[in-house]
Amino acid sequence: MRCGRHNGWCLRDSILTSNFDPVQAQLEAYNAGDVARFLACYTADCVVEDGAGSLLLTGHAQMQPRYEALFRNSPSLYCALANRTRIGRYVIDEERITGRVPAINHAVVIYRLNASGDRIEHVRFLRDTD
Repeated sequence: MRCGRHNGWCLRDSILTSNFDPVQAQLEAYNAGDVARFLACYTADCVVEDGAGSLLLTGHAQMQPRYEALFRNSPSLYCALANRTRIGRYVIDEERITGRVPAINHAVVIYRLNASGDRIEHVRFLRDTD
């Protein structure tokens, strides 16, 4: 199925191919403000930590209301990818963020994929506000 908003393909179609990249898909969903598509890229029990390893969120139940509020309160939210590095199950993104309330302008995010590589199971945020 074609879907003009997401580089020509819908997320559910991408999941059916071996080329599905959950890190890229979640970035696109983040920029679109689409909570359902965003959460579909994460395992149901995903752990989200800050740079020091302190727990921020666990699982979809905690992520959903946080990201719904972020997307609602930040209508101009956009994350530009400055750099991406892949090492095995790890993906390290350097990001430039605009339009976020509260403001975070620069971050490095370390994603760990699950064993099958089709979902993000762990996230560590290193932000300019830490």
